[in-house]
Amino acid sequence: MQLTAPAIVVAARPHGETAVIVRAMTEGHGLVAGYVAGGRGRALRPVVIPGNVVEIDLRARSESQLPFARLELVESRGPWLGEPLPAAAIGWVTALTATALPERNAYPNIYRALAAVLDAICHAPSARGWLQGLVAYEALLLRELGYGGAPPPAEAGLEPLLEIFAAHGPLLERYLLADRRGDVMAARTMLHERLGRMRS
Repeated sequence: MQLTAPAIVVAARPHGETAVIVRAMTEGHGLVAGYVAGGRGRALRPVVIPGNVVEIDLRARSESQLPFARLELVESRGPWLGEPLPAAAIGWVTALTATALPERNAYPNIYRALAAVLDAICHAPSARGWLQGLVAYEALLLRELGYGGAPPPAEAGLEPLLEIFAAHGPLLERYLLADRRGDVMAARTMLHERLGRMRS
């Protein structure tokens, strides 16, 4: 396998003393995984942050081998990880993507939607500016993977969007996240609690 493409980092797991196993979303090849030597070092640690846009170069001798990956940072989400609400939203959408999608299946609509919702989270003045996109992204994942999921109304207010967000939770847990490693829903619960504070 050889691949060079723009990608969005959606997960990074330590491997051994210094390496990282990265999972990244690409437009043409879907979710891909690679071994990043030195990924926990000073130079690469800021690059392998979930949400970051990178140029990924994957190389493997066979289809069964985990590819070696080289990453070049294109856009960092690091500046927003110090803000509780954007950090929770970035953590949730990347964890959901990394956990729900099968590897090496192209989902160009999901790739473009993920890029758009991450941009909105980082650049909208407040969560009111990106919550609709996040709810629409969850609905798109459900729809693309065959479990329905209607997009939110175009001009939905905060309260209806929070209700739709709450309603998506059981569907995501039942259909997309059942029997998956890790408590991915904990990231969503944290986000839900932080969004709920916007009511006050």
